[in-house]
Amino acid sequence: MSLSIRKTGRAGRITLQREKALNAVTWEMIREISSILPIWAEDDSIDVVVIDAEGTRAFSAGGDIAEIYAALIAEDFETPRRFWREEYQMNAMLFHFPKPVVSFMQGFTMGGGVGVGCHASHRIVGITSRIAMPECSIGLVPDIGGSYLLAQAPGHVGEYLGTTATRMGPGDAVFAGFADLFIPEAEWPDLIETLESTGAVDALSDAAQAPPASDLAKQQAQIERFFSGDTLRDILSELQASDTAWSRAAQKALAPNAPLAMAAAIELIHRARAFNTIAPALLQEYRFVHRIVAQGDFREGIRAAIIDKDKAPKWSHDSLSGPAHSEVLTMLEPLGDDDWSWERRT
Repeated sequence: MSLSIRKTGRAGRITLQREKALNAVTWEMIREISSILPIWAEDDSIDVVVIDAEGTRAFSAGGDIAEIYAALIAEDFETPRRFWREEYQMNAMLFHFPKPVVSFMQGFTMGGGVGVGCHASHRIVGITSRIAMPECSIGLVPDIGGSYLLAQAPGHVGEYLGTTATRMGPGDAVFAGFADLFIPEAEWPDLIETLESTGAVDALSDAAQAPPASDLAKQQAQIERFFSGDTLRDILSELQASDTAWSRAAQKALAPNAPLAMAAAIELIHRARAFNTIAPALLQEYRFVHRIVAQGDFREGIRAAIIDKDKAPKWSHDSLSGPAHSEVLTMLEPLGDDDWSWERRT
């Protein structure tokens, strides 16, 4: 089984069970979670939903990319598009769920895993937690509502995280708004038992401790200096005009990633700052991912990172400053009847 869904006491329980695959999220898992949430929303015997995962290495390292790559090789673009349409519906369901949702995120939580864990109302991290949005490294944008989460981060921390794929420790995750409470992982089993028996989330704040210091908070002045530009080209210009250890490290972090994806990520985050809910952000993200499957960068990014593992992707743009802003705007244009919609349930 890749997923355990059950009711225990006052809690609806979802446990990811693909430990050997770092709990990567499959289409079947998305469909199962999406099917049970509306039922639990109406079930008066359930007061809280608890999401956790087996293993110590990862809550969920992302979506099942190998599954999508096989479709891309066959030039089957509808399969990944269907995956994202239904995944985004699940993300919105979690965001809007009418009862408390508690996620316990140990180890790696990245990409699609963020979409399962970080739209909960009560997001718990421990000392091993490492949260990231690494999509630009494989030619994609921070999606699953990631642009909305990044837009809520302090200042322009979101642009920095979304383009550099920087991993956040527990202190960083709380600082950036991807987590709410730091609780030592040894206490999680007892807390889950309490949630099951009482359905009350008060025990979480009682168990919470001050998170470790945030490296991001210490770097915020530098992030604001270099990552507040309107476009990727603006950011690169600021970084290249400086010759400090921090600016060189930032350029090194940006260098391997897909230029078009990073340029679009910045635009998506800027747009998401005007939204007060997740659906408009998911719509904007879907327009990009719908098009990128045919454009080629995403397929090449998976090949280089996951399949051949040569870490040498050949992106559609030779330089980081390659994409014109007009290209980004084209990737985000409406799709007509193909547009994603929260109201149009699958």
